[in-house]
Amino acid sequence: MMNRRKFFGLSAAALALAVAPVTSLRAVDFRTTKPKAWEAEKSVDAIKEMFGSAGLKKSDKIKMKAPDLAENGGSIPITLTSKLDIETIALFQDANPRAATVVFSVPEGQKVDYSFRIKMRQTAVITIVAKTRDGQLLTTAKEVDVSIGGCGG
Repeated sequence: MMNRRKFFGLSAAALALAVAPVTSLRAVDFRTTKPKAWEAEKSVDAIKEMFGSAGLKKSDKIKMKAPDLAENGGSIPITLTSKLDIETIALFQDANPRAATVVFSVPEGQKVDYSFRIKMRQTAVITIVAKTRDGQLLTTAKEVDVSIGGCGG
């Protein structure tokens, strides 16, 4: 049997959860909003379709960890980190038939700390483009040498 004090305590907690502001986690469907970016065969074209023609600025404040040599192009580990206030961060490469590989919408107030794997059928430069909330387009890049292709190569 629940006593009155415990009942009111649990009721207050439930009410607080019910009226607490819900964090808005919305992602942009870039395949719908930027379809030409996903059709581009070259990174330069995909980046232009995704982010427009504004100039990219190289930045050491976006860190990309990727192997120098990927023995298996079917599973290349990538880690992206940054303490910048980023709105969108994307990865492009020219090893596969389509250059756009992945795009993340970063929730407001969150920092980038993403780890994932990609496929590459041959050696190529991986280019990262980040759009900050104040509109800057920052980039970093790294060549990854692929021994055995991961896309049928």
